[in-house]
Amino acid sequence: MSKFQQFEEEEQDGYLKIDQYNEKNVERIAEHYTDILQALGEDPKRDGLIKTPERVAKALQFLTHGYDVDAAELLRSAMFEEEYSQMVVVKDIEVYSMCEHHMLPFFGKAHIAYIPNGHIVGLSKIPRVVDVFARRLQVQERLTNEIRDCIQETLKPAGVAVVIECKHMCMAMRGVQKQNSVTTTSAFTGAFQNDVTRSEFLRLITASLG
Repeated sequence: MSKFQQFEEEEQDGYLKIDQYNEKNVERIAEHYTDILQALGEDPKRDGLIKTPERVAKALQFLTHGYDVDAAELLRSAMFEEEYSQMVVVKDIEVYSMCEHHMLPFFGKAHIAYIPNGHIVGLSKIPRVVDVFARRLQVQERLTNEIRDCIQETLKPAGVAVVIECKHMCMAMRGVQKQNSVTTTSAFTGAFQNDVTRSEFLRLITASLG
């Protein structure tokens, strides 16, 4: 018995992270990637590539698992009545997504704010909502709107603000090959359509606490 197997058996009553995949989909996707490797002129049977189709199939399931999660239900699971009515800002949320045009990554940060209107939401749910929509084939513009609309329609706050800044590998690795370009998108509802409120939000997300 290996030390790892022994550890697993000894710690089975504690925390254990388990990755689960749809095995039928893994098999289907892996078959296609075997064909793709051959079409690229590679030998899928050589040592370094034997398990690559399976690894890619599992990676794609992880990178697109947002399709299986209801973001609105996620928010509703941690909504609380509270009389707080000032701006709530969660900034510098890491974003990792896949461009639907070339299936290459884009990544960066999201900054989100809302003004409660009788209800607040558990802070961790905001980044989770970002992940739900980011873990799909996306364009940054739609991703921005989907996050805004989900929070607005579910929490019904006085306003929502979303700003996303990302680097796109489809622009850096291919095409125009501009490695330093950053794309910024924004979406606002309610109180954030007011210049003063929006300016306060933009000031807060650019401020340094250090």
